[in-house]
Amino acid sequence: MEDRALVSVEEQLKVITSGTMQIVPVDELKAKLSRQEPLTVKLGVDPTSPDLHLGHAVPLRKMRQFQDLGHNVVLIIGNGTALIGDPSGRDSTRPPLTEEAVEKNAATYVEQAMKILDPQKTKIVHNGEWLKPLDLSKMLGLMSKFNVARILEREDFHNRYTNNQSISLHEFIYPVLQAYDSVVVHADVEMGGNDQIFNLLAGRDLMRAEGMEPQVALTMPLLVGTDGTKKMSKSYGNYVGLTDSADDMFGKLMSIPDELIASYYRLCSTFSLEEIDAVDEQFKNKTADPYALKRALAVNIVTLYHGEGAGLAAQNQFDAQFKHHEVPDDIPEFSTSLIDVSDDGMVYLAKLMVDCKLAPTSSEARRRIDGGGVKIDGKAVAPKSYNISHERLHAGTVLQFGKRSWAKLI
Repeated sequence: MEDRALVSVEEQLKVITSGTMQIVPVDELKAKLSRQEPLTVKLGVDPTSPDLHLGHAVPLRKMRQFQDLGHNVVLIIGNGTALIGDPSGRDSTRPPLTEEAVEKNAATYVEQAMKILDPQKTKIVHNGEWLKPLDLSKMLGLMSKFNVARILEREDFHNRYTNNQSISLHEFIYPVLQAYDSVVVHADVEMGGNDQIFNLLAGRDLMRAEGMEPQVALTMPLLVGTDGTKKMSKSYGNYVGLTDSADDMFGKLMSIPDELIASYYRLCSTFSLEEIDAVDEQFKNKTADPYALKRALAVNIVTLYHGEGAGLAAQNQFDAQFKHHEVPDDIPEFSTSLIDVSDDGMVYLAKLMVDCKLAPTSSEARRRIDGGGVKIDGKAVAPKSYNISHERLHAGTVLQFGKRSWAKLI
């Protein structure tokens, strides 16, 4: 790894604190930085899913900033801890994953993470290497350094305990093992989501008990999804996936509420701090052009994950589709044999929408028709028009719901 001089503590803190939720304790971070030696910055991830979204990428973006400042980052793939399942922020026990599923997910996780991190400056380790060989004596020694009453103070455990919800005994072990990871890699800083603060502080406690200088805990906020209300999650359908196509990613980013623009610039983009601060200032003094800012943001993020030129190409496709009302070049095609004509020459549009993947169920298709979001060859279908003449449907007919769902009959 190429050595590089670290910039001043003040300049580093400006970058590190941008967008963070908590740094505990910040004075210790300043002291570590003042030594002008590269820090070891740790992020542990349990590969519970093969696909990442922008919410997962938030701490990875901060890790990349540490790399650009000259520090060493360690990405810990939790192929040991994932077998337990992180209980942080959950109101029920997480089903454990099989080793096969963990390893399969881990491969795709690393591939996607390297779109953000510098592969040449990233140390990747798997905590199963030191967790799986732990014998009973070592495990008992680690657990003896933690207090059950303290663990029950953790918000998620406390809520489940007071609400008479189940807490499996193995879940108590998770923060112990995550803390042990910090001991093994000699972490100076551990990063995580804000729901991880207890586990990060447990790492401080264990390192201190082991006679080591404790790590600093740094937490990042949970990214709000495209709906503007809930945290980004596949289960909520409000996510922007890192493996989404460039066009889909661009379209989703253009749909975020205006109030999320500034946070997406700070947490998800590669713009400089000066550019991000300027966006904040525009919203404060009410000179911001949300549409223009979203376009620039979408180009930046699509380029980050799909390569140079992809962002502008996606923008051009978006303009062709929505500004000039053109049909996309590549839309799903379905056979006209799906058209089921009744004796009176009518077609039940709701069923056809389900068959063409424009709605999951007929009832949802009717809701979408009533909402005015369904079009046939560019013309809106009137609410309650569930049955339409078969003459409107033929080879070449284009069905559309909303801005991104299309189907062509062939």
